Amino acid sequence: MVRPGVTVRPPVRTMNAVRLIWGWLGRQRTVRGFALASLVANVVIVVTGGAVRLTDSGLGCPTVPSCTDESLVPTKEMGAHGVIEFGNRQLTFVLGVLAGLTLLAALAQRPRRRPLVVLAALVLGVIPAQALVGMVTVWTDLNPWVVGCHFLVSMAVIAAAYTLWRRTGEPDGGTTASLPRPLRQLTWLVTVVAGAVLVAGTVVTGAGPHAGDADAKRNGLDLETVSQLHVDLVFLLLGLSIATWLAMRASAAPRTAVRAAIVLIGVELSQGLIGFVQYFTNLPVVLVGTHMLGACLVWLAALDVLYRNRIRTPAPSPVPDDALITERSAVAAAA
Repeated sequence: MVRPGVTVRPPVRTMNAVRLIWGWLGRQRTVRGFALASLVANVVIVVTGGAVRLTDSGLGCPTVPSCTDESLVPTKEMGAHGVIEFGNRQLTFVLGVLAGLTLLAALAQRPRRRPLVVLAALVLGVIPAQALVGMVTVWTDLNPWVVGCHFLVSMAVIAAAYTLWRRTGEPDGGTTASLPRPLRQLTWLVTVVAGAVLVAGTVVTGAGPHAGDADAKRNGLDLETVSQLHVDLVFLLLGLSIATWLAMRASAAPRTAVRAAIVLIGVELSQGLIGFVQYFTNLPVVLVGTHMLGACLVWLAALDVLYRNRIRTPAPSPVPDDALITERSAVAAAA
């Protein structure tokens, strides 16, 4: 029995274990590892979300957040569609756990790096918003515009998660331009056009088959017309990417930047080939799913090119107190 006024302290072993775990979380390798895992998971959920749509399982669980009005989980009568849709929903919790661990790791790091904490909190905060858009998707019976919005929000989360992962491997000092200004502007243009390609791709998806459910409505746009717009933007993106690569070579840009441009061109060519084949083979589900993964890779490659237009330098080390005292004494003696 504890006497009044006596403070009960945790066992020493428990405190030591907590310190060890907290110290492990704050390691540079741990923070970077969780950030990468969070990024990969956000790409995976885009692909699994595509699998839900491609298997007509979009309404496999017709209600949300429970699977049915009477059951939290799918029932035997719902078959594979219910399992696929419910399984994809559970991945949201995996995203939340990984984002939460990344935030904890950023908070545990010493010295604490405010940019990492802010970015980790942003990634974690957007996940509930993305889940809400998913709920609206079910409530609107897979409205194609809402489905497209769901995909684009995922692209925004991927951009934030990618930035977080890159920042975990950089210092917190100022930035120095690594490319001439016109070339930096060109990398921004490439990124903007890549975003436009993604938007156009969602419009094409909303006009075509694979709605996610046999009774789901389409956006009513002419598939051939919107597909042509999408292709035009893809060719524009490819041309700008090649121009960026040539300009980087001509301006003696860092090798990492030139390599990033080459990777982007390679990913775009691969994605374009998949897009043409799937269009002329009546959109087989395997190729459509691969095309969704390719969209994520194009987006990441474009972000990587954009990220190469500057170099972040280490922050200046603080002057030790004893050195500062010596300097002040010398100035006083000289006066």
